Amino acid sequence: MTERQKMIGGQLYKSGVKELANDRMLCKEQCYDFNALRPSQTEQQSAMIKKIFGKVGANCFITAPFWCDYGYNIEAGENFYANHNLVILDCAKVTFGNNVFIAPDCGFYTAGHPVDAASRNEGWEYAYPINVGNDVWIGYEAIIMAGVHIGDGAIIATRAVVTKDIPPYTIVGGIPANPIRKRFSDDIIQKLEILKWWDWPIEKIHQKLPYILNGDISNLFDNRK
Repeated sequence: MTERQKMIGGQLYKSGVKELANDRMLCKEQCYDFNALRPSQTEQQSAMIKKIFGKVGANCFITAPFWCDYGYNIEAGENFYANHNLVILDCAKVTFGNNVFIAPDCGFYTAGHPVDAASRNEGWEYAYPINVGNDVWIGYEAIIMAGVHIGDGAIIATRAVVTKDIPPYTIVGGIPANPIRKRFSDDIIQKLEILKWWDWPIEKIHQKLPYILNGDISNLFDNRK
């Protein structure tokens, strides 16, 4: 098993091997090229992100500067937006659903090191995946740690440090992040999870947009067809 396979598989690995060092160097060069583009070069920016990421949905936009480790472990759904200074340490898979908004200076860190100093000094690392659901808003300077799953419709407050899974449609904040409140009742959340409006065709989303924007949940359910 290669060190790359160990890394992606959640096992202890050594990042200093030539294969991974070369992967990181290629990615850093691509990030550098992306960050060097002029703000008006939006088509070139989109093309570069498609080159860096493993998978990109429609209408994906990142405001420079942006940095990541490997790029090929990042998957972004449709209508993905990240503001300035996004950092993704994608030693493991980092997956974003549809309609994810990320404020400036946020970080997603899949990588970690052993607590034991001797092992750490020998260069051992580990990485656990991060999964961000659909319709998620992540506030300024929020930090998402390794192994975290953020449920659909969640909101992460400014400067929150997320160390554990976040339930769907929950607002969290603090260090470490804890639930502040649910956005809707448990019954409505269950119905929204079934509804999955973000997977609708774009024409249907436009048709139902007033209900979505106004939080008119009852009309949204009454007009599913």
